[in-house]
Amino acid sequence: MITLSDTSIEESASMSSHIVNSSQDEVKKWVKFCSDFTASDGKQHALLDNLNQDLSQKSVLLRDGFKLSAADNDVFATVHPFVIRVSDSELQKYPHVLRWMDYIQNTVGSGTTLQKMNVVKSVFDPPSHPKKADKGDAESSSKKAISGQKTADKSNGSADSKKPAGETKPPENKENPTAAGNNKTSGEKKKEKEKSAGKTAEKAPEKVADKESECNISILNIQVGLIRKAWKHPSADSLLVEEIDLGDGNVRQVVSGLAKYCSPDDLTNRHVVLITNVKPGKLRDVMSAGLVLCASTEDHTAVEPLIPPEGAKIGEHISFAGFDGKPEDVLNPKKKQLDKITPHLRTDENGIATFKGVPFTTSAGPCRSSIRNGNVK
Repeated sequence: MITLSDTSIEESASMSSHIVNSSQDEVKKWVKFCSDFTASDGKQHALLDNLNQDLSQKSVLLRDGFKLSAADNDVFATVHPFVIRVSDSELQKYPHVLRWMDYIQNTVGSGTTLQKMNVVKSVFDPPSHPKKADKGDAESSSKKAISGQKTADKSNGSADSKKPAGETKPPENKENPTAAGNNKTSGEKKKEKEKSAGKTAEKAPEKVADKESECNISILNIQVGLIRKAWKHPSADSLLVEEIDLGDGNVRQVVSGLAKYCSPDDLTNRHVVLITNVKPGKLRDVMSAGLVLCASTEDHTAVEPLIPPEGAKIGEHISFAGFDGKPEDVLNPKKKQLDKITPHLRTDENGIATFKGVPFTTSAGPCRSSIRNGNVK
């Protein structure tokens, strides 16, 4: 009969107590999360980011398996009303949250009666495998190869018979009749394979580098400008036209969709931040050669141009720490470079404009907005 010592019993009890306490701490953590998420004003994105990081290591909130708990249902019900209002581009920042929510809403018996979300999933296209040749086809191919070799040998024989007596034909390889048609040694074939593999390996990093450069803020030429004059667009009530000084002795005409949020007087003599290497084009028959960057709330009820710091020079280029590339002369609209970059432009909790968390920086400090945790475009 096997008995447990007092020490073993104490160790087992201690371990069980530790597991219970850990579980209780996790439950308390998610109760606090729900409370903070409901009470927070403007901090939901930061809390979602924390939830996303937590779910990157597991499938559900409690334990290591796939069984849903009350914590999963409570947190799901808390974040659901906010998530369904967030734009698709913003949701892509929280892939693990989306995966978790999709798992809950598609699990039978999860208990949720909330509106079902439409989660866009990646399409898996498995690589096709080459079809194995049938035994009959292989035998037929082998017979054809041998037949062709015999025909070649006959023609070589008739040609050799016509050669002068001093010339001799090379010895035939009777053991491997197909070897006569293969002039490359195994060593040469190996070198060719290695060379081909090397070329493939070289091409892959280039493609990755191209994709990264298309989403790199350094390709944009962003400058500080001063609006000298502004007026209403002659044929579009939602548009304003501005003449912007970039410190080079000339003014640049830019059309902006700010008529609902700013008057021409509000913009006159105002410093702004604008992209100056967009391709010039007409907006409702008026030429525009730039893009004034603005911050906006999630519901787009408030929009305002970014504000350069006092002391920033007109024409000064905006820089981003860690992104030191050279801006392109003119952006290519076909590449949709702006569409890839603008989802990463935001103002933080202090109103500072950022790209992937890196501030828009001038010699006098960062650019900012009175709109906090807003989109920038």
